[in-house]
Amino acid sequence: MAMIANLQYGWTLFVNPIDAKYHWGRAAIQVAFSVFVLTETWLVPVEGWFVDRFGPRLVVLLGGALVGVAWIMNAVAGSVIVLYAAAAVGGIGAGAVYGACIGNALKWFSDLRGLAAGLTAAGFGAGSALTVLPIQSMIAAHGFEAAFLFFGVGQGIVICGISWFLRAPRANEAAAASPASLQPLGRQYAPSEIVRTPIFWTMYAMFVLVGAGGLMAVAQLAPIAKDFRVDSVPVTLLGITLPALTFALSIDRILNGVTRPFFGWVSDHIGRENTMFVAFSLEAVGIWLLSMFGETPLAFVILSGLVFFAWGEIYSLFPSTCTDAFGTKFATTNAGLLYTAKGTAALLVPLGNVLATATGGWHAVFAIAAIMNLVAALLAILVLRPSRRAHEARDETRDALAAE
Repeated sequence: MAMIANLQYGWTLFVNPIDAKYHWGRAAIQVAFSVFVLTETWLVPVEGWFVDRFGPRLVVLLGGALVGVAWIMNAVAGSVIVLYAAAAVGGIGAGAVYGACIGNALKWFSDLRGLAAGLTAAGFGAGSALTVLPIQSMIAAHGFEAAFLFFGVGQGIVICGISWFLRAPRANEAAAASPASLQPLGRQYAPSEIVRTPIFWTMYAMFVLVGAGGLMAVAQLAPIAKDFRVDSVPVTLLGITLPALTFALSIDRILNGVTRPFFGWVSDHIGRENTMFVAFSLEAVGIWLLSMFGETPLAFVILSGLVFFAWGEIYSLFPSTCTDAFGTKFATTNAGLLYTAKGTAALLVPLGNVLATATGGWHAVFAIAAIMNLVAALLAILVLRPSRRAHEARDETRDALAAE
């Protein structure tokens, strides 16, 4: 998971250098980011189908090979078409790794499903934190092409090597580790069934609403910092002095990883929907504060960290809620179907550039993102929670009748 993190979270470091060399325009270059996220998410259900039937090892092995090939293609891309093709290859590879690892965690640890999904997803959220400075240094010293080539090959090799240590739980192996009260109900929903439930589409809509704002920040943080004129301003925090953008990228990656197991653990104890309400509301506040005070270098570093901390938990809360509701048998495929919402949200990322250009700044983009998070927070409490309770009551009634 850590080895696929740079494909998404390291991308913002390459946008300005690519534009400086080829002058394709940031909006055109960011289409590659959307292509990556679309292929990374929308194909996860297909990859999850293979994982549920054949185990995670082969799927992750093939994913690692594609991850390496994708950044090699980026290194030699001489047109936006090749850049988009590389994004598609990388998306397929990253999706295979992501879907397999999350699905495996959901199956292994049903007693602390939120924490397990969060710890696994933390590798993706924080995995690029240690490589922010090395990538920036390599781009500055040798060009973005060398950075793509070196890190692409390295990441692919590590994924392929580690894939051999993955396996799914054997019969009754995971169940034996969980208290009886936490065992899944007898009803195990197939992918074709969950898409006919209102719970699934409520979660899907919430995922899109929250995901869009966070993805915009992931893809656009470097351009935003440049437009705010804080990107190269030195900031001192906790005795460390770094340029504001470099500092923000490092802290953001760490907090984006920490938040996933943290809020996953919280949701195991106070409930998924209550945790969603708190996190999504915090995200709305963070985005609004960033729009108001982000032109101050220190505030930019701190508030962007808050935005990432309040955003990354969606990657533990939604898959664990999905598996809670629909069972573990098809957990990888079902969570993969829900994960396609991230791809839908990515379609909105290039529109951020368009809106920022049209309005002369990022404030309108931030305002819309904050409102979307508030709507998602209210949906968690007012719609998802009662819908899931009714769904669980129907399952319990059916199980009771079947036992008579």
